[in-house]
Amino acid sequence: MIKNWCLTLVLFSILTMGCAASGPSESASQEQWIQLFDGVSLNGWTPKIRGYAYGENAFDTFQIRDGAISVSYEGYDTFDERFGHLFYASPFSYYKMAVEYRFTGEQVPGGPGWAFRNSGIMIHSPPGETMLIDQDFPISIEVQLLGGNGVDERTNANLCTPGTNVVMSGELVTNHCINSTSKTYHGDDWVRAEIIVLGDSIISHLLEGVVVLEYNNPQIGGGSVDAFDPEIKIDGLPLTGGYISLQSESHPIEFRKVELLNLKGCMDPKATNFKSYYVSDDPSSCIFEE
Repeated sequence: MIKNWCLTLVLFSILTMGCAASGPSESASQEQWIQLFDGVSLNGWTPKIRGYAYGENAFDTFQIRDGAISVSYEGYDTFDERFGHLFYASPFSYYKMAVEYRFTGEQVPGGPGWAFRNSGIMIHSPPGETMLIDQDFPISIEVQLLGGNGVDERTNANLCTPGTNVVMSGELVTNHCINSTSKTYHGDDWVRAEIIVLGDSIISHLLEGVVVLEYNNPQIGGGSVDAFDPEIKIDGLPLTGGYISLQSESHPIEFRKVELLNLKGCMDPKATNFKSYYVSDDPSSCIFEE
């Protein structure tokens, strides 16, 4: 784990990426964002909906519409606690991620009141196939996405912790959800939310480029998750990386962009694939000219 006194400097360098050219060469500092969503298909993504097997897209919940991943409830008579998650194929540990999303339409009948204009980005999760049939949420860290009702204040990019805990200000936090410092996002406008993840060190939530919540030492523990495999939920186990998923929680939502900048890779300047912005070294990935 990176020493705490270094984390602020590392985070600052990530936040200011692209502000000025730096590093040994222009190519080494050029950011290579991975488009996790190709804009036309669900390639690379697999659904897991409560009550159904991993890979079964029950009621055509996850669709592609007008260049966006659409969470649709047109096939539902009632929600019936069928919480869903759309898992990306590859795990990550050190990265910066961004999604552009908007809530649309009306909540499906039977959806819980707290799930009005509510969705999330789940990170540091075990593989989706480890979720049992009736499990409601993956054991993970949730970057909670919330929309306002047009009247009341409601912070966005909050933290929720299904089967997990985190540390804030040196103290273990066992509350299920913690509010950010963000403003309320009313209406159907597109919103860009970002996450900076440094393994099991700092995790930061950003809106409009501003950090609205920060914590560290994510780990398995606590409740707020049902019907899980006890062999997966090992309380106290540090969460150093894992899988990413997008949530379906009973309110329609669209994701038009899901992109990721990997911060783990070859840190040897002699390698052809060296990047000056990497913060975690993966020597096995280095490529050298012969």
